[in-house]
This record gives sequence, structure tokens and C-alpha cells, in this order.
Amino acid sequence: MFSHVMVGSNDMDASKKFYDAVLGTLGIGPGFLDDKGRIFYATATGVFAVTTPINGQPASVANGGTIGFLVPNPAAADAWHAAGIANGGTTCEDPPGVREGGLGKMYLAYLRDPSGNKICALHRMG
Repeated sequence: MFSHVMVGSNDMDASKKFYDAVLGTLGIGPGFLDDKGRIFYATATGVFAVTTPINGQPASVANGGTIGFLVPNPAAADAWHAAGIANGGTTCEDPPGVREGGLGKMYLAYLRDPSGNKICALHRMG
């Protein structure tokens, strides 16, 4: 459904360190910088990117917005979460764990990146 997702950052060095670590736990290599200083993480199924806003204003987070990353199991979600905390992220929502709702049983772990964007590791349980 999506070709790419891009978030804003006010500190590209902190963002690269953070996303290299959390996405690295999912087997995604370090991000690469393009000629405009944006960071890209490409996979066969899509691209995640980080940029400073092109309008010159400070980056801000989407109130109510969350970007979710699929993980293969709860242990991967825990490793993702730990890597985020160790690299400048902050935990948010409830601690990593099982949640049940209208979309079934899921294992979720939430973080805010160094710029405040809310991200989530999600494993759908059988």
C-alpha cells in the first residue's frame, strides 16, 4: 500500500544513530544519506526516510500519528525497543507486551525517536 514513509528531524545525527540501531535489530542495514542530507532505509517492501523539513521550520510530531514496523516475534520487538532506548529514544504507551483488541492479539512495543516521532514494533500473534 505504501511506497515510503518519511518523518521529520531536528537532529539528523541523533536520528541516524537511533534508526540505525532500531532498524538494525530487524536486519535492515544502516541508512544512507542522499545529496540533500536525508537518511533512507530501503527494503524490498518499501522505504523509511528521515529529513529536516524542506520549509525551514522545525520538525514536529503528528499528534495521534504512529508508524508501525512489523517484527517476526516478541523477542524481536523487545530487542527493537531496547536498541531504541539505548540510542536516544524514550519509551511511551504501556511497556512492551501483548494487547488484544478488534484487530486480534498483538505484541507491541512503542518508542518516541529523538525528535519525538512515535513508532511501534508490532508482531501479530497466531
